[in-house]
Amino acid sequence: MKNAKLIFIWPCFMLAFHLMLFIPPSWGSKYELTRNSVENAKDVDAKDISLFRVKLGDSEAKAVESLVEQRLAGVRSEQEGTFILLWDKENPTGAMAGVRITDGKVDLIFINNRFAHKVRGIFRHILRASTLKEIRDLLGPEDFPNETLMGAKLLYEQKGFLVNYLYQQVNVEFCLGCQDLFSGF
Repeated sequence: MKNAKLIFIWPCFMLAFHLMLFIPPSWGSKYELTRNSVENAKDVDAKDISLFRVKLGDSEAKAVESLVEQRLAGVRSEQEGTFILLWDKENPTGAMAGVRITDGKVDLIFINNRFAHKVRGIFRHILRASTLKEIRDLLGPEDFPNETLMGAKLLYEQKGFLVNYLYQQVNVEFCLGCQDLFSGF
């Protein structure tokens, strides 16, 4: 009986181990904005965020291949200068998401409330928030608040993102070490 277990269990274990070696690293992305429903703000970090498989630090070639050359359902994409912009085909009033490329690498990912129907998880709730209190309830207190009569900028520097709130208009910018993002504080 003991030999029978070894005969069947050991090969299954080895097969599972070898299959794990062939899993692409892109599957390891912790929070794909359009696929994963991460609901806890503690689990969100800019270095783990990806937009249609494009992460911060990826090469320009990978970003162009994933966002421009590949057909994305319901999305029109175009490259304009240093940005790759994604537009909703049904309501093309403005870009709903995109990336910025600097020195051949993706250094900024942004989404706004036009993208709320595609994003999943906590950022769907943030993009659909109608008050600043709702955003703070979801994400917790920001590292550096900047409120004005026009709206607010909520900087979560430790997590690598900034939430711009202007009443019903909300956008989120993910960046690691972008001085231009943090210069308004």
